[in-house]
Amino acid sequence: MTGRLAHLFDLTGRRALVTGGNSGIGLAMARALGLQGAEVVLVARRAGPLEAAAAALTAEGIRATGFIADLEKPAALAKLAAQVADHAGPVDILVNAAGVNLRQPFGQVSPAAFDTHMALHLRAPFLLTQALAPGMAARGWGRILNLGSLQSVRAFADSAPYGAAKGGVVQLTRAIAEAWSGRGITCNAIAPGFFPTPLTEPVFADPERAARNAAQTAIGRNGVLEDLHGATVFLCSDASGYITGQTLFVDGGFTAR
Repeated sequence: MTGRLAHLFDLTGRRALVTGGNSGIGLAMARALGLQGAEVVLVARRAGPLEAAAAALTAEGIRATGFIADLEKPAALAKLAAQVADHAGPVDILVNAAGVNLRQPFGQVSPAAFDTHMALHLRAPFLLTQALAPGMAARGWGRILNLGSLQSVRAFADSAPYGAAKGGVVQLTRAIAEAWSGRGITCNAIAPGFFPTPLTEPVFADPERAARNAAQTAIGRNGVLEDLHGATVFLCSDASGYITGQTLFVDGGFTAR
């Protein structure tokens, strides 16, 4: 009896492009997909961390390559899609995990800082979907996974542009699902709670604040990156074939309280 449904979660033969795959949540998601058999293509702006991440995955027996791209620039996104197609091959899974939170008081946010949040969290996923979804549709199968946040549904101090962008991710996920799910492509989002990453380093550097966040969850602790593995594989595999346009909060019940 054991293993009869394992094929639903098997990603052997799939290729996943993961933005922000050089560290933190993006790398954890890429690792999960790779451990399930997918070839992973990591995308980030800095060469050093990107190479280190690809090497770490390769050491685990995962097929991993890296591509450098500045996701704030639309021209770089078109170039990236073409480079991946030429040097890696067709993309079956797109994970939009790249992001930034500049953590500025509302009154100090500049137009440039606001635009950076929108470019990374909304425009880049939109344009990459435009570039990659037609190929997925032609093959009749695709998975797009976006990254939401607790701030998709609630506000935190000094994060107005980040929260606005992450709120937009929820609607972008629905819009992609509406446009493409009739052609074999599902689009969903994961909204993580508090996980230790470079982006949340200011939070975890304050033990009292980290403890308060843990106490806010129903489970009673903050997340560890392995907590994201199951949801990532599920939403990028055949197991979730009838689920699209949804946002799954992987937050230990933070938003349930």
